[in-house]
Amino acid sequence: MEFLIPKFKDIVDIFIIAFLIYQSLLIIRKSGGYQVLWGLLFLLMLYFLASIFELQILSSLLSGIRTYWILAIVILFQPELRTILTRLNLAKELQSVFSKGKKTSIYTPLIDAVSSMCFRKTGALIILENKTKLTDYIQKSEQIDAKISMRLILTIFNTKSVLHDGAIIIRGDRIMAAKVVLPLSQKSEYTRKFGTRHLAGIGITEISDAIAIIVSEQTGQVSVAQGGQITSNVAFEELMQIITDATK
Repeated sequence: MEFLIPKFKDIVDIFIIAFLIYQSLLIIRKSGGYQVLWGLLFLLMLYFLASIFELQILSSLLSGIRTYWILAIVILFQPELRTILTRLNLAKELQSVFSKGKKTSIYTPLIDAVSSMCFRKTGALIILENKTKLTDYIQKSEQIDAKISMRLILTIFNTKSVLHDGAIIIRGDRIMAAKVVLPLSQKSEYTRKFGTRHLAGIGITEISDAIAIIVSEQTGQVSVAQGGQITSNVAFEELMQIITDATK
């Protein structure tokens, strides 16, 4: 039964573990990353001491958490690491990712409205202004200047609305005008195939860098016009990607 009687090294080992648990609780209650850093350095020193004096229980415990030390430092010192990245001029890449996500959220109500109009086969022509300003077309139309919303778009293109005939122009996150009259494409390859709504969408992209989103009243399919070219039967995921890429 001698193996049940703790030796002096075992008592020291147990005492140190109890002390570590107590100190860990104190550190958790306090704030400040540098306190945690000193705690990690203290554990590192204990790890070497435990190896030298052959404190088996303490060595096993510290060996188990050694793998996670680097991960703990990264999590605890996010602000400091972010500052370093900023100084290295790497934060610009992160900012572009966040801005991309922000633009995606801006146009989410637009995508939802297009999806609803496709299901109902409601004809629509939506123009997203880019670098080329469409101020002349806005001023000659019914000016709205309202934030993009699914309900507003559906209301405008409702066949009972006086504004449904024509296009809407979106600038940034705002609907600037409705009942917009646009120039029609005169390309024979399109005039034989498409109606007025599609020709107007193509026409405005021939003279500007705008994006035209067209919902067919006959089929409910979505078409996108850019640079005087039109792509038919566009999926919603593809539509979101087109919008995101074109408005960077």
